[in-house]
Parts: sequence; C-alpha cells; structure tokens
Amino acid sequence: MYDLLNLYACVYNTQYPVVCVDEKSKQLLEDKRKTIPMKPGSPEKYDGEYKRMGTQNIFVAVEPLTGKRYIKVTNQRKKVDFATFIKELVTRYPQAKKIRLVADNLNTHFERSFHETFNKREANTLLEKIEFHYTPKHGSWLNMAEIEINMMDRECLNRRIGQKNVLKKEIASWARQRNKERKKIKWTFTKKKADKKLSKYYVA
Repeated sequence: MYDLLNLYACVYNTQYPVVCVDEKSKQLLEDKRKTIPMKPGSPEKYDGEYKRMGTQNIFVAVEPLTGKRYIKVTNQRKKVDFATFIKELVTRYPQAKKIRLVADNLNTHFERSFHETFNKREANTLLEKIEFHYTPKHGSWLNMAEIEINMMDRECLNRRIGQKNVLKKEIASWARQRNKERKKIKWTFTKKKADKKLSKYYVA
C-alpha cells in the first residue's frame, strides 16, 4: 500500500509516467423488442426481455496526472491479450524511460505473460520499459484504474449494448471526449491519512 501511496505522491515526470491498468467484462445484451425512444419529459422505455450475445473484455489504462486514457475491447482477457495491450500502451510513450505500471494481482499481470506471448528479445525489450507496482491482495481499490472503470460504467455502459462493434464505438467516443477534456483523477488517500487511519493496527 505504501509503495503505491508514495508513487501517487510523486510529481509528474514525462520520462517516468504512472499508468494504472485494469480490466472488466461486459455482457452483451440485445433487446428482443424495439425500444420506445425517449422524448421531452419521458425516458427511453424498453422491455424486460433480452437476448444474451456473449461477453467482451475491456482493458483500461489511465494516466491520472495528465487525464489521458487508452481503452481496448477484446474477446477475452488471457495472457496474450494483456501482453499485447501493454505492448500497444508502451508505443504511446516513446519519450518514457520507464512506465511505472500499477496493476492488481490477476494471474495475467506478470512478466511470464510477455515471455509466453513474444519471443525472448521482444519480451525483454518491453519489460525493460515497464516497472510493475502491484496492489496488495484484497486492496485493488488502490488502483486508480478502478475509478476510471467506475466512471465508464456510469457514463457509457450503464445500458444494454448488444453488439461488439457498437460497444467499441461507444467506448471509443467516450474515451475520446474524456481525453479531450483531460479528465484527471485526484487521489486524496495519502500516506499521512493511512498512518492515522491504520495506526491502531501497527505493532511497535
């Protein structure tokens, strides 16, 4: 926890950006009956029945101090998907010496995912650009990517979406607007607050 709180307290450094990464699944649901569009004074109306169209995975990477995010929809979230997503993320930071990457302890979020996806040379080249910082077990709330995912759920995904292409289009539009407005995340849980809140559990 303190490793992450110290990291979040650092001033912005273009050569060592802090990027938080996480993912979530989204179930695709298609209406069985046509909805009644909203009109002034009346919200959209839809029937309770729906058709399941499978699920999609959504990778989210957010740089809290600059208000930049990169989001990708994939069919699954296996090791190869995570490694490929991080490879694409690295290309977005050509000026960085090292990306300080915050992630939880999901079994795909480790170096072996890169070695199982790429050849030895490419895997090592990518890993040289990444410095992993993991949340404690049962402490994934310390990953600011969860805040971004919560906003995405509230502002973009809190409705039925039945097709992958529609999901990708809606998320891309939402992320583009967020990036344009440089929506940042203000982290307020500091090391000082942690000391005060948790001191009763410490052993002298």
